[in-house]
Amino acid sequence: MSHSHEQEIEDEFAGVGDTIASATRVTPGHALRPEDIALQDAPPAEDNAEYALWLGDDSLILAQRLSWWISRAPEMEEDVALGNIALDLLGHARSFLTYASKQWGKTEDELAYWREEEEFRNLRLTEQPNGGFGETIARQLYFAVYQELLYTRLVQSTDSTIAAISAKALKEVAYHVDHATQWCLRLGMGTDESARRLQHALNLMWPYVGELFQDEPLNERIAAAGIGPLPSSLREEWDQRVSAVIEESELQVPQAKAAMAHSRAGDHSEHLGYLLAEMQVLARKHPGASW
Repeated sequence: MSHSHEQEIEDEFAGVGDTIASATRVTPGHALRPEDIALQDAPPAEDNAEYALWLGDDSLILAQRLSWWISRAPEMEEDVALGNIALDLLGHARSFLTYASKQWGKTEDELAYWREEEEFRNLRLTEQPNGGFGETIARQLYFAVYQELLYTRLVQSTDSTIAAISAKALKEVAYHVDHATQWCLRLGMGTDESARRLQHALNLMWPYVGELFQDEPLNERIAAAGIGPLPSSLREEWDQRVSAVIEESELQVPQAKAAMAHSRAGDHSEHLGYLLAEMQVLARKHPGASW
């Protein structure tokens, strides 16, 4: 991420920590830790908790996907880069799930490890297999731009905890966008083979894009309360930004039809079950264990 872009983010959201400190103990430039959220007395309202669960599940499942690349990436530097992105997303997930869990008297670990497949609310894009490196980069480009646009709006949320988590996460997501963008340019303008593979990857992930901007009944209530934006309101800017990256990479914006999905209601692809089996096996094999 360029210094100028980072400074723009710092300037725009410099006062966010001050406005919510009384509710969360967050201070400017510091993370809102799950431990801090757990100390809050009042649980979130039902809709706020469900929305936080959606946001947490998106980050948790994508973090699990990206962690697979550690020791498998095409360059040693990418082992570190993708691992760090996964850790960023896991941090976002922990904060959102900790906040959501207070509504139901649970912990972040219980939500992560003891729900069944149909109880997860992540978008289908986040659970798609890594495939080749190009597929991972295409998925990252699509989701990171969406997440940056979303968090930019969420820092103005009437829910102070969601605003605080988003303000911290936004600085990290800006790097995720830059990382995916630079790889798209590198692969798209590289060899004929790298361009062909990335174009295939962009086409392959495109059908899952439509769900990012699908307005569910909860989204409408959340928007009416000033907690978060309607997903559909992010689509125009997302199209502009993603299309600009693809075209600069000398590739074609995909035209594939959107896949029908209701992941927010627990309707997932066949891939999520396998991912959860791997993610949850240790906790379920040794319930109650700590180390």
